[in-house]
Amino acid sequence: MIADETRPWLQGLRLTAFELMEDGIPVTVIADSAAGSLMRQGKVDLVITGADRIAANGDVANKIGTYPVAVLAKENKIPFYVAAPLSTIDLRIKSGDRIPVEERDPSEVSHFQNVRVGPRGVKAYNPAFDVTPGRYVTGIITEKGIVKPPYSKAIKKLFWNR
Repeated sequence: MIADETRPWLQGLRLTAFELMEDGIPVTVIADSAAGSLMRQGKVDLVITGADRIAANGDVANKIGTYPVAVLAKENKIPFYVAAPLSTIDLRIKSGDRIPVEERDPSEVSHFQNVRVGPRGVKAYNPAFDVTPGRYVTGIITEKGIVKPPYSKAIKKLFWNR
């Protein structure tokens, strides 16, 4: 199992790796920017990520960096799955364009553990999430099963069958 470190808070290193190890799953952490290279080398068979919110059309908001991994997976013909509970799906949000993206304090990028690592006066931009269009998502794994495209119909069906 490979986990991205997930900058700037290192959630993949601190949380994902911890949870996998607690479950006895061997894990190797990589720099976020290494994912594409590993995919191109054939070292990735499948991508699974979480979601903070899923729109009715299957667009997915998740931690920043998810969208480029999805694009790289598609380019390298690697399935890209999202694992999330039904409570993450918001039928009132028609597409990912309507999901608000939180911008966090720029110092989270320019500083590490409250120590400045960038030059004084440098500007930093720190979106906490990005939105991955549903066209990059192979399937959405929920407690009711795996939803496949076309998502608008499949997601509605999930809620009709509750």
